[in-house]
Amino acid sequence: MKRIFITGANRGLGLELTRQYLERGDQVFAASRNPDAATELRALRAQYPDRLTLIALDVTDPASINAARRAVEAVTDGLEILINNAGIYPGAGADGQAASQRLGALTVEDALSVMKTNAIGPLLVSQEFLGLLKAGQKGRIISLSSGLGSLTWKASGDPYHYSASKAALNMYMRALAAEIGNQGLICILVDPGWVRTDMGGSSAALPPSDSAKGIIRLAEQLHAEENGSFVTWRGEPVPW
Repeated sequence: MKRIFITGANRGLGLELTRQYLERGDQVFAASRNPDAATELRALRAQYPDRLTLIALDVTDPASINAARRAVEAVTDGLEILINNAGIYPGAGADGQAASQRLGALTVEDALSVMKTNAIGPLLVSQEFLGLLKAGQKGRIISLSSGLGSLTWKASGDPYHYSASKAALNMYMRALAAEIGNQGLICILVDPGWVRTDMGGSSAALPPSDSAKGIIRLAEQLHAEENGSFVTWRGEPVPW
């Protein structure tokens, strides 16, 4: 049984990852900003009361990150996997429109909000949970990035903030991997694909179940030489 901490676990891919890990028999700490309102997570907890713990977490709030770590430590002394899944894409949805991400509508407030949630938050969460990961067995940090964060693949203007935040996340996690690789930990970035969620919209071709299954398989098969890599949910290399 592995111990997994998942951010943004109340919906979409985070919820599906939580479900699949529980079905495998693992212990999951599912974090969201408001667990009391996370109806599907609460239903899962009723089904797996001994292996699912709901954790309150706002990845943009250092006090909340610290409190989440202490809540996990009250239950276990180590973690095997941290999945940085929480993220925002303002304006994204079923219609695929995100006006605030386009030239002419860009604002400092939107930029900072997206950057804090998608890049800085995952770094601070990873930093806070390093002790638990070191205490676990072969600790791994899986951060969900995006092909939109690839400089090589970037061929459009919008979405400005989202793309920049994922590129920043890539650098943060690449730097983290370089520092913690000699401590027995592995840190990688994964492009989960265009997933059919509230963020991805109904036009997305990939169901959350397939992406989650691929991410879980990746986490299981990681080797030390893959530390710092950027891959798709199928394990294919993504250019930086």
